[in-house]
Amino acid sequence: MRTSSTIRTGRTVKRTTRAAATLAVAALTLSLTACGGDGDNGGGDSGDKGGGTKAPASSVTLPKLDGESLEVAAVWTGTEQKNFKQVLTEFEKRTGAKVTFVPAQDPIINFLGSKIAGGSPPDVAMLPQPGAIKQAVDKGWAKPLGAEATKELGENYSQGWQDIGKVGGKQYGVYYKAANKSLIWYNAQVFENAGAAEPKTWDELLDTAQMVYDSGVAPFSVGGADGWTLTDWFENVYLSQAGPEKYDQLAQHQIKWTDPSVKEALTTLAEIWGKKDFVAGGASGALQTEFPASVTQTFTGGDQPKAGMVYEGDFVQVNIGETKAKVGTDAKVFPFPAVGDTAPVVSGGDAAVVFKDSKAAQALATWLASPDAAAIQAKLGGFLSPNKSVDASVYPNEVQKKIADALIAAGDDFRFDMSDQAPQAFGGTPGKGEWKTLQDFLKNPKDVAGAQAKLEADAAAAYGG
Repeated sequence: MRTSSTIRTGRTVKRTTRAAATLAVAALTLSLTACGGDGDNGGGDSGDKGGGTKAPASSVTLPKLDGESLEVAAVWTGTEQKNFKQVLTEFEKRTGAKVTFVPAQDPIINFLGSKIAGGSPPDVAMLPQPGAIKQAVDKGWAKPLGAEATKELGENYSQGWQDIGKVGGKQYGVYYKAANKSLIWYNAQVFENAGAAEPKTWDELLDTAQMVYDSGVAPFSVGGADGWTLTDWFENVYLSQAGPEKYDQLAQHQIKWTDPSVKEALTTLAEIWGKKDFVAGGASGALQTEFPASVTQTFTGGDQPKAGMVYEGDFVQVNIGETKAKVGTDAKVFPFPAVGDTAPVVSGGDAAVVFKDSKAAQALATWLASPDAAAIQAKLGGFLSPNKSVDASVYPNEVQKKIADALIAAGDDFRFDMSDQAPQAFGGTPGKGEWKTLQDFLKNPKDVAGAQAKLEADAAAAYGG
């Protein structure tokens, strides 16, 4: 999964209190520390390895669609695309429709614009940010969900996950896939060799990194070639350090990027990004490393991988599945440490949005809002559903099961990815805006003031002042 962003939603995601965030983090911490001994592989072709029980096979009613054809567009590639196609295949079996997956380029909103201009929009598209939904609605591309899809959504999702798929009070998006983006994955053998333990605070993370470095392994792998990974780093530090109110304000550009809170967060990030040899390959190496490679290089190479830790969401398991490492034994995980008063809880997601208002398209949206659909992909690994009706036993290992339990237990107490709420030109375009400035900052972490000035200039232009 990647995360980018488009145009701002004009509203903040449901506001949470520090107390609520603390409870959510406590639940996640408790869950992850109980995950030590599972050996199942979290990604790829795990088949029936997950055990447990599927959601009831007939929990959702779908129409017969014999002879109908649909196109579904998404930016997903590799294993993620392969697993999603299994969900579409089951829809075909139940309805008689034929579904074609259309690989989309990033950012997807631009891809959709070209398809619509050419008179061939997909029936449904998976949009990875609230801002993309808002832009698609504003342009008259997106169609509201029908009664059946809305009903299925209401039965299976918390209000917060329903709300981020709404524009102007109408439901447009089904958040089929979620992400817990406040996790750090580590090579268990590296930690054992270094005598390191899972840190709970930023200072402890720095101490752990030093121990890993002293053992002869670079502490962190960073996929800097993909700018969105860097925005995720920033958002976790900023949310924990500045707090949820400031986070909401910065997400809506109600405060400037020259604010002292941004300076503090960038200065904190520089304690890792600017530390010599703390990042595998140095800044130049990180900027040539795409996200998938940042994961696989952490879990290959025996006792001498290129790095001991990699930060990113639960979807990292898909990429771990491409190595011989086993989630829960060789590859373990801990919550992003607290930088300020509380540890951060940042989420992302991909929503199904209808672009052709047909019976078949609405039926597919209904299907994707059901626990039946989510259970299929959940069982394959590297996937997290915000659908509260999905039986957590379908997840393929204890690590993923506990992450899913914690997400559902958090209810509406989460913060959505900040860059996903920003205009596309600022928060979601390769080589521009926040992505580019944070790549430049990774290259030169001493220039905090310069990074702030550039971020503010780009944000002001993108938000319209």
